[in-house]
Amino acid sequence: MTMPSSVAKVMDGPSGHKPQHLSPARIGLYAFLVIAALFFLLPLYVMIVTSLKSMPEIRQGNIFAFPQVWTGEAWVQAWSTACTGLECGGISVGFWNSVKILIPSMIMSIFISSLTGYALSFWRVRGANVLFAILLLGAFIPYQVFIYPLVLIYRGVGVYSTLPCIIITHTVFGLPVLTLLFRNYYSSLPMELFKAARVDGAGLWQIFFRLMIPMSIPILVVAGILQVTGIWNDFLFGVVFAGRENFPMTVQLNNIVNSTQGEKLYNVNMAATILTALVPLIVYFGSGRWFVRGITAGAVKG
Repeated sequence: MTMPSSVAKVMDGPSGHKPQHLSPARIGLYAFLVIAALFFLLPLYVMIVTSLKSMPEIRQGNIFAFPQVWTGEAWVQAWSTACTGLECGGISVGFWNSVKILIPSMIMSIFISSLTGYALSFWRVRGANVLFAILLLGAFIPYQVFIYPLVLIYRGVGVYSTLPCIIITHTVFGLPVLTLLFRNYYSSLPMELFKAARVDGAGLWQIFFRLMIPMSIPILVVAGILQVTGIWNDFLFGVVFAGRENFPMTVQLNNIVNSTQGEKLYNVNMAATILTALVPLIVYFGSGRWFVRGITAGAVKG
């Protein structure tokens, strides 16, 4: 009995050309990734090595060379004694101001937007879609349009250039995008969970705190990362609404870098810049996997 030719070919093993592990397309992809990585990492490298050099060594002009003498004096000076105009308290003053602005702004914006997204997803009320559309419209209007009207409003109620003023501003401007995220996330959850809780007699607040919040860890992390990044890196709202005593870290950094008194200390400027960016970087890299998981959770339905 003869074996069919097709079966014989399968038993002999796969035919055709051997797969190429390094095809031209793959080589091009790797080349692009390497170039992109160098493009973003090279400025960071220059900042780090410059911050670890002394000023006489920086004046030699070789910005890519490793420090001949490693020193952390610029970091200490940037944190505690660098001048921001007439005051020489370093960037640490702006750090604590940013913390005081960030924590209440993040908590309030996440709580309000999560509650709003939950209500828009499960509690159908008349005009909810119109309200949601109006809320989203605010996310596409440039912030600069709102500055002058907000200044007049804050002055009218007597809170302009205060800590509550900047906290309220960050809270309100964080609501449109966060509400969209929470609404899409809650819309991806099974409606049967909500109906079962309603049958058991749970109300709006009980369902929200006992059912929705425990299931919202991925999207809460996403909202936290977005708010930490947006609020901590903000300059415009900080310089306009915070007031001189509450200037955040970004404003203090600008004052250090643009100070015209004495010599331009490039090592101190680089150290102050890295210190300002540390908090968002630590938060992002520490919870990056949750960020991707939360973003994709509501991508199919919503």
